[in-house]
Amino acid sequence: MDKWHRYFSITAGASAFMMKTGIVCILIGLFSACGQHEQGNQHIQAQVDSLRLKLENSYKPGLGEFMLGIQVHHAKLWFAGKAGNWPLADFEAKEIHETLDDIRSYCTDRPELAYLPMITAPLDSLESAISNKDFIRFQRGFNLLTITCNNCHQITKHAFNVIQVPVTPPFSNQDFQNQPAVSQPAKNAQK
Repeated sequence: MDKWHRYFSITAGASAFMMKTGIVCILIGLFSACGQHEQGNQHIQAQVDSLRLKLENSYKPGLGEFMLGIQVHHAKLWFAGKAGNWPLADFEAKEIHETLDDIRSYCTDRPELAYLPMITAPLDSLESAISNKDFIRFQRGFNLLTITCNNCHQITKHAFNVIQVPVTPPFSNQDFQNQPAVSQPAKNAQK
């Protein structure tokens, strides 16, 4: 064998060896990456499970807390309408709607939800009176809303919770009268 032939034989053998070694390294890398991908999936799944557990154990307001909010808005709605503060009355009616939507979202396991639609017509009638700035219709609508709340309480075995037209504003720090366009100092502000 001449020296060139021997050189090419060695080089060809070395190239074949290098090629085989390269293929083995690539396969090892692929299998290793698959294992890392599987470990990554396991890590992500562990995070999802942890977040799911935290969500299940996080605070969710109960139906009573939502009803307390509605009671406050109900009272504020009355005093706003009585004072002819129609923007505030409209706001409070919308807050009641929003709270009812929250009840539907957060209290899905409560059987009382089946009776929530009974409040829609009285609330819509009241909102119509508010948009027309009609106190007589507002008063009738408010009374109907209050009676409907009590009817719902009776149907759902909460008859002990009787709602009435409020006689005293729920907050002493809120003026229910129409507010002037320019802010005025409070009537009882100390100088």
